[in-house]
Amino acid sequence: MIRRLQKKFILLAVLSVFTVLLVLIGAINIINYRNMVADADSTLQILAEHKGYFPIQYRTPPEDDGQSGAPFGRRNATPELPYQTRYFTAFFDGDGKLYHINMENIVSIDGTGAISLAQETFEAGKEKGFAGDYRFRRCSTETGTMLIFLNISREQATVHSFLLASIAISLAGLLAVLLLLILFSGRIVRPIAESYEKQKQFITDAGHELKTPITIINADADVLETELEDSEWLADIRKQTGRLTSLTSDLIYLSKMAEDGTGLMMTGFPLSDTVEETVQSFRAVAMSRNLSLSEEIQPGISMNGDEKSIGRLVSILLDNACKYTPEGGSISVSLEKSGRSIQLTVNNTTENIAQGSADMLFERFYRADSSRNSESGGFGLGLAVAKAVSEAHKGKIRAWSEDGASLKVRAEFPA
Repeated sequence: MIRRLQKKFILLAVLSVFTVLLVLIGAINIINYRNMVADADSTLQILAEHKGYFPIQYRTPPEDDGQSGAPFGRRNATPELPYQTRYFTAFFDGDGKLYHINMENIVSIDGTGAISLAQETFEAGKEKGFAGDYRFRRCSTETGTMLIFLNISREQATVHSFLLASIAISLAGLLAVLLLLILFSGRIVRPIAESYEKQKQFITDAGHELKTPITIINADADVLETELEDSEWLADIRKQTGRLTSLTSDLIYLSKMAEDGTGLMMTGFPLSDTVEETVQSFRAVAMSRNLSLSEEIQPGISMNGDEKSIGRLVSILLDNACKYTPEGGSISVSLEKSGRSIQLTVNNTTENIAQGSADMLFERFYRADSSRNSESGGFGLGLAVAKAVSEAHKGKIRAWSEDGASLKVRAEFPA
């Protein structure tokens, strides 16, 4: 249990850090990408407003333009911009025929490539977007259409490099967090582990200590029975000492099973036969309470585990069903192999079960109907023991009600 708690803590912490890093790195890179696009569109806007050229007066921005010295109010407009910008323009007439390409400000593409790119972009019909290493914009002119292609390969490479670097740094940080958690998680859960060990030791010691007085009380009852013969008081003593014996045995068993079933004898055994034998042993109990008991057991199913513990689990599920099925009700047991799991299901009719209470059935000492404690003779530990057995066999168990008038309990084990 402590190991599982430690693993869950590490997993939750790593997932939390991963989520935070994912959000931060994603947001930073999205902002970086949007800034690149905005800068490119700003430059294209300047060129579009001046028919594909930077104006001569651009190099000497006005002293006060209302935008902190930025020429024409553009975000990336500096006197160096005309010398840093690589672009070409393509002109189409009213019939969509390319009649001129201006390549004075670019050398990274030849005429043939520029013509092909311009024609493909014109036919696509988009107002602006990306075309390979270029950000383009469509503008209307007096004679037709002008396409401006701005080379942003350097900016794209910068954005791409920043993305890879941020991912690499995030993964390194995540790995460092994982290593630190592995190193120090033991110290974090140590107080919980110590408290749990003390609790487990207390339950074990108390259980063994209770066995002695219970044995003495039973022996005294036997002596009194020889002297006083049978009486309702002696019968009540025997009944209550029997309940206490069952309680201490369950508590000690739960304590032993707490650490993933330490001490279990894991061997291969025929599960179908074990379930069949257990069901047959409960037929008399079901008949005495006017209950119908049916079974649907797939033959030939085997599993690796502790046969005695699995038999106890099946007995607990059937005993629980018999106790809480009203007279005239029905109980069904099914065992099947589905994919990579073995499913054992016990279904029984019951009185109205509150929504959500099925999830609580596996808690120690929990009773769905506390008023029936004395009637059923149990302490609410049976399904807690069943859960411990399931987890010790790397399985899981759950309960649910589909209609509020029946209860299904299913234990699943790896095949």
